[in-house]
Amino acid sequence: MKLQVLSLSIMMLLSLSNCSLNSDQEIVVSTGEITASDVLEGDPAADIFQYEEVIYQTNIRWVDELDLTKDAELFEITEQHERYQNFEDGASNKLPVGTKVYSAKEREDVLLVEIDGELQKYYQIVEG
Repeated sequence: MKLQVLSLSIMMLLSLSNCSLNSDQEIVVSTGEITASDVLEGDPAADIFQYEEVIYQTNIRWVDELDLTKDAELFEITEQHERYQNFEDGASNKLPVGTKVYSAKEREDVLLVEIDGELQKYYQIVEG
């Protein structure tokens, strides 16, 4: 009985931590990048772009409340896709081509876009 409870507990923990047991009963940890498809399937109205193979998303309440300062220009949006297939670095689903993206002096996980004199904050979406 104790062994069954222990096995069940391990299986629950593995499923919660994105791990699994393979046929040899070894723990397998699966990691992966969050893709545009992942984000937009969960929230079709999300405003995202991709930079250095990482998806950044805006309109995240706690990020919007941060007081950040625009720093160096990093890149410009080079493609706009309404659909998330073929999303690559420089692609956005809402920002127009030519939009400049900047680093933030205070944080490395937030990038900034200035639109009509107002800064929009885009947070790095990573699997945790």
